Amino acid sequence: MEKANHSVVSEFILLGLSHSQNLQILFFLGFSVVYVGIILGNSLILVTVTFDSCLHTPMYFLLINLSWNLSFLDMWLSSFATPKMIRDFLSDRKIISFGGCMFQIFLLHFTGGAEMVLLVSMAYDRYVAICKPLHYMTMMSRQTCIKLVLISWVIGFLHSITQVAFTVNLPYCGPNEVDSFFCDLPLVIKLACMDTYVLGILMISDSGLISVSCFLLVMISYTAILLSVRQRAAGGVTKALSTCSAHIMVVTLFFGPCIFIYLWPFSRFSVDKLLSVFYTIFTPLLNPLIYTLRNEEMKTAMKKLWNQVVNFH
Repeated sequence: MEKANHSVVSEFILLGLSHSQNLQILFFLGFSVVYVGIILGNSLILVTVTFDSCLHTPMYFLLINLSWNLSFLDMWLSSFATPKMIRDFLSDRKIISFGGCMFQIFLLHFTGGAEMVLLVSMAYDRYVAICKPLHYMTMMSRQTCIKLVLISWVIGFLHSITQVAFTVNLPYCGPNEVDSFFCDLPLVIKLACMDTYVLGILMISDSGLISVSCFLLVMISYTAILLSVRQRAAGGVTKALSTCSAHIMVVTLFFGPCIFIYLWPFSRFSVDKLLSVFYTIFTPLLNPLIYTLRNEEMKTAMKKLWNQVVNFH
């Protein structure tokens, strides 16, 4: 009965990154360039993997399919909020509908959860390739690759749908200002007209748990790689250290903000907005550069595709 007396919130107001008009124009130009770079870079990877038959051999099947899925997820991760944020920089009132807000939460946790598991799979793939090269084709077969990709998507979906199922049924009756540039779970559930502390702890702990678990698994894989090559030639150590350090940098930029935000969700930190920008915008830009474009086979395939396009014209 009490819930029926609440006036239903039909939209939320996003407070954005800044109230300064000059800064918003600067952000509009900067984030527009970054977003175009994300879409073009990841689209190039998707096209190359799809149309280059040389990459469809069993040797590259796992690496290429993981790269394809990573680029696909990165495009969605950067697109669930960034286009609206860019448009809102030129708008006085940054409004999002209730359904749009819930959809943002769903896409964020779906793509984020799936990508976390996918990064674990990629780290495990590198571990097997470097530490157990003779068993690579057996341990990382085509069936294993398909299972790893499916597991990442299923975990992402289940994680996301449970978050939204609880959030959408909360009573929203008055406060509707979200202090961010998109709808994020810790900020939205605080607007409900009920005590959501315990429920919030349970829901947000789910995100924190998956973030910390995947981060630890990735770090364990790369630590095992470094310990394994330590006993080999110095050149192998240098190459492995170069590859692992680049991967660890991206992993830290992606997992670090997630862990911080979801382990301390009820504290007020202005840095939260900056951290959100990192894992929703800059990480999708770095992923193709670190995980894919540094791969020699991928660079060769891209050059071949470019030459075909040029010769065609």
